[in-house]
Amino acid sequence: MDMDPEQIEERMHDQLTFLVTKKEYIVYNILAYVMHLKNDYTKAVANLQKAEEVIKENNPDGPDHKYLVTYGNYAWIFYYLHQYEDSQKYIDKVDQINKGLKNTPDISEIYGEKGWALLKFCGQYYEKAKLCFQKALELEPEDPEWNSEYATVVYRLETINGRQCPALECESLELLKRAIEKNPNDAVVKALLALKLLDLKRTDEGKKYIEEAVKQAPNLPYVLRYVAKFYRRARMEDEALRHLKTAVDLIPNSGFLHHQIGLCYKYKYENYKKQLGNRNVYSRQLDQESYDLLQNAIFHFEKVLEYLKSFVYAYIHLANTYCEANEYQKAEDTFEAVLAFPNLLDEEKQPIYYYYGHFKEYCRRSQSEAIHYYKMSLQITSTLKEKEFSKTALRRISSKMIRNNRQDPEGFALLGFVHKTNGERNDAIACYEKALRYDPYNAEYVSELCELRLMI
Repeated sequence: MDMDPEQIEERMHDQLTFLVTKKEYIVYNILAYVMHLKNDYTKAVANLQKAEEVIKENNPDGPDHKYLVTYGNYAWIFYYLHQYEDSQKYIDKVDQINKGLKNTPDISEIYGEKGWALLKFCGQYYEKAKLCFQKALELEPEDPEWNSEYATVVYRLETINGRQCPALECESLELLKRAIEKNPNDAVVKALLALKLLDLKRTDEGKKYIEEAVKQAPNLPYVLRYVAKFYRRARMEDEALRHLKTAVDLIPNSGFLHHQIGLCYKYKYENYKKQLGNRNVYSRQLDQESYDLLQNAIFHFEKVLEYLKSFVYAYIHLANTYCEANEYQKAEDTFEAVLAFPNLLDEEKQPIYYYYGHFKEYCRRSQSEAIHYYKMSLQITSTLKEKEFSKTALRRISSKMIRNNRQDPEGFALLGFVHKTNGERNDAIACYEKALRYDPYNAEYVSELCELRLMI
């Protein structure tokens, strides 16, 4: 889902507070766009003025082409204000700069700034951002910022929605190393390289980069966030929490930081539950330590939704944590709330359907509803881990149904559905034939069987 303007504005102000870059004028240009979305054109113009000031400060005798995007934005904003003379003035400035660029029609700044803006919005724009940075680097291959941002977007594409990139396909590894060579002071890129090395089971090597990143930027929330992520994924939750608490003191309204803290408490709870072993396996009663860990996780996941109202995965984590805390109605309400979001991506729907099915099966004891949501998750073409989880759940349920009744048509039909979605057509046909044998007038089974036979 897209972020709303309020969230983008908040993130950009945080960037201005903590960002270490000569390209902060890009942030002001994004803020101008956000103010346009909010119909606050006075602030839009003010942000463009700040962008212009930053360019002048950093490039007192520099090339005029650095002003191109900002001047274009001025023209656009004044056009919306119906101030056509002012709009034309900036169009003329853009034309004047372009006339001086006849031999160099493509400018890296334009591609880089567009890529940077796309990178700051949300994951569905990462591919476009990658193409922009590629073009910027073709024109200016040694630029430290474009190298860092290109490496960052490739890393994010490799890890988006929990994906794991096979070692031989990890393009970001060398790109991150190159970015550090071009800009050894970029602590954020060092933290990303550490995370990539952790993914590749090179934890000790990654830890060196993490320690360097913390040493370089001990009070930069964006670095601390990745540092904490490294320690959390290395199953060092207490060390992760230590860095997260430092970061959240700096940005107390950061939904992303609260989400990381919530995950740490959730994992600490899961570790504690494993330590209990079978002692508590049949009990729904929580001891004090379990209760405290869950309540801490819930508190921070709820905080996420105060600041990031459209953060889908925070809803999923909160709902699952409510389930663990036996707060079933709150879990139900949370699942229903996130399912009601408009424009959900398939990558977002798949885990929602799986975990809602899991909730229906184990907390609501409704096998039919569980089957419904597992099937919806399995039908989505995305290949997230929740797809395999849904497939496993449906196989387990169908096996149980057949085991309880050797002539259960629903059990065979469900198993046929799993085979069909897995591309196992002959096995699917055999299952639907058995289902029809025990329920010969079922129109759904007849339709499925006809479709499968036509596919052979």
